[in-house]
Amino acid sequence: MEFMTGVKTTDLLELAKLQNKELIGQTVKVNGAVHTIRDMGDVAFVVLRKRDGLLQCVYEEGKSGFDLKDLKEACTVEVEGILNEEQRAPGGIEVRIRGIKTLSAPSAPMPLPIAKWKLNTSLDAKLNMRSVSLRNIKERAKFKIQEGIVRGFRDFLYQEGFTEIHTPKIGAKSAEGGANLFKLEYFHRPAVLQQSPQLYKQMMVGVFDRVFETAPVFRAEKHNTKRHLNEYTSLDFEMGYIDSFEDIMAMETGFLQYTMQLLEKEYAKELKILNITLPKVDKIPAVRFDKAKELVAEKYNRKIRNPFDLEPEEETLIGQYFKEEYDADFVFVTHYPSKKRPFYAMDDPEDNRYTLSFDLLYHGLEITTGGQRIHDYNMLIEKIAAKGMDQEGLEQYLDTFRYGMPPHGGLGIGLERLTMKLVGEDNVRETTLYPRDLSRLEP
Repeated sequence: MEFMTGVKTTDLLELAKLQNKELIGQTVKVNGAVHTIRDMGDVAFVVLRKRDGLLQCVYEEGKSGFDLKDLKEACTVEVEGILNEEQRAPGGIEVRIRGIKTLSAPSAPMPLPIAKWKLNTSLDAKLNMRSVSLRNIKERAKFKIQEGIVRGFRDFLYQEGFTEIHTPKIGAKSAEGGANLFKLEYFHRPAVLQQSPQLYKQMMVGVFDRVFETAPVFRAEKHNTKRHLNEYTSLDFEMGYIDSFEDIMAMETGFLQYTMQLLEKEYAKELKILNITLPKVDKIPAVRFDKAKELVAEKYNRKIRNPFDLEPEEETLIGQYFKEEYDADFVFVTHYPSKKRPFYAMDDPEDNRYTLSFDLLYHGLEITTGGQRIHDYNMLIEKIAAKGMDQEGLEQYLDTFRYGMPPHGGLGIGLERLTMKLVGEDNVRETTLYPRDLSRLEP
């Protein structure tokens, strides 16, 4: 009988350990996928793709112990060889091959030129062959940056006393209301895919005070734009015992500051690959919704057409205005009209036409919606009635407030949108692992 006693040790080394100067001139073992082969005649460069970057290996005829013709791009291999310093190689090191073991070989040629620095192909081609296109170093780097954003979100909120929760994505009623719902039959009962974890995270404020979740949400919106998805990842948090909705904005500012520092420290390689200049987050301006509309209307000679919402062009111009006037990459737009906010949004006590809510724009694109929630039971009942809604499906949510809730608020951040703007893409599908939109259900 065998027993597992923990993670197995191995003599196969990763790139970080290969940077140890004491190993120079020593025999090492590494594994990886053949990213590209550059045959120079008697010598060839076999570049391996590993989880944390590229490693140059050198084939020398008569010394490397195999025939180069037997090796193909996309083979997975184990290499044994001498570690040398070589400043022209990725990471400043290379392995001179003295033996190789092929673990697997492809059965077809690569459908995309993944070894090229820039994958010059259409977005559709990249998405149709997603698991292959992401082997390209630049394409893969986008999702390492995305990992850093989620890591920053989690680490920062743990540091601030939040509890991570996991809420159901199938429910009887939507948090947001409206018609943009994916409906399904749940054992002969009607159900919907959740548009957000809003109701659940509010209920959990009464348990843990501060909660967060990173999970998919679903919007049955018939948009086919560069900024919309029908399934995306939302970074949500909700916190109790707040003094005002500005506490939520301050917490998000702290998250952005923490995350940019994390990216700078831990993801410098990916930032360099993608040529990313991190945005300024030392201070973020805040402007009222109605004032923002007036500012861009005046500066850019644009007529205000919709007094209750921001049109995409207006968001772009607001971002442009605050970049030009304050060199700000982000701007909070506050006090959105009650008409355009859901039933749980707290109205401004000084003017109930507006809410104590906000959006965060990043270079003119909305990446966050948040604000203070109604915590009083009777006020919630009145707001539901005023919105023309009924209470069916909301009974347990409302019971939470019947038995007392603290002043609270929260937000939801669109992960793919934030990543898109950070890495400089203009289509959210570029930063979505497997997009779901009007036309795409596969892969």
